[in-house]
Amino acid sequence: MTRTAFFISDGTGITAETLGRSLLAQFENIEIRMVTKPYIDTTDKAKALAEVIEATAVRDGEQPIIIDTIVDETVRRIISAAPGFKVDIFSTFLAPLEEELKTHSTYSVGRTHSIGRDDIYMNRIDSVHFALDNDDGARTHQYDKADVILVGVSRCGKTPTSLYLALQFGIRAANYPFTEDDLDEDGNLKLPQALAAQRHKLFGLTIDARRLAAIRSERRPNSRYCSMDQCMREIQQAEALFRRMHIPFIDTTRFSIEEISTRMIAEAGLQRRFSPR
Repeated sequence: MTRTAFFISDGTGITAETLGRSLLAQFENIEIRMVTKPYIDTTDKAKALAEVIEATAVRDGEQPIIIDTIVDETVRRIISAAPGFKVDIFSTFLAPLEEELKTHSTYSVGRTHSIGRDDIYMNRIDSVHFALDNDDGARTHQYDKADVILVGVSRCGKTPTSLYLALQFGIRAANYPFTEDDLDEDGNLKLPQALAAQRHKLFGLTIDARRLAAIRSERRPNSRYCSMDQCMREIQQAEALFRRMHIPFIDTTRFSIEEISTRMIAEAGLQRRFSPR
């Protein structure tokens, strides 16, 4: 069975889409065609979208699912008149909160994802810049300013995790890829001096060798870099180092970036500078 779900907002649509995807993910036996419609903030846009929703209902033979965070009452009425199963996030949750808090909501469009406080916004930008500047061991002299330093073999998920930590939580994350230059005379992986000095900030990422080989094959096909032997050897050396040096680590193979990041925050006791948006 295939159904269409519309995530509609008069702002960015991030809240509607995030909550909507989380709810619909619980129904594994149904294929959901997901459509995000942000900035539906005029009656003309609402009427045009209502026509799309109606056409979708005719095409699918089933009413679409409509999950919205629309604040404007006029726009909301137009969307509500379209054929669909409605999940109005704001009216569902704000009314009980208003009753409990004994005050009315401001019902501000885009409040969650606007720039808002300048200090939080600038912290987000600074953290992203830090992650980019300190990607792949580019500037080890800045590690004293890092909140966490992700370490592991090349292509195990360090860069996207660093950026996610910066963007979502304001955490200044650097990352360092282990290479053959970090092996000692016996072929064992050792911590370079820049990392040894910040050992308390290290957090390791590892990955299944087959998954790593597949990822590397997309970057450098038919090379030693992506061979199973090379991938297995690097992973074994990295994990041995993590255990020897008591560096906490996570296997990224079956976890999303969101899961990796939140597990890392919990295990390492990292301080969030702000909540995810």
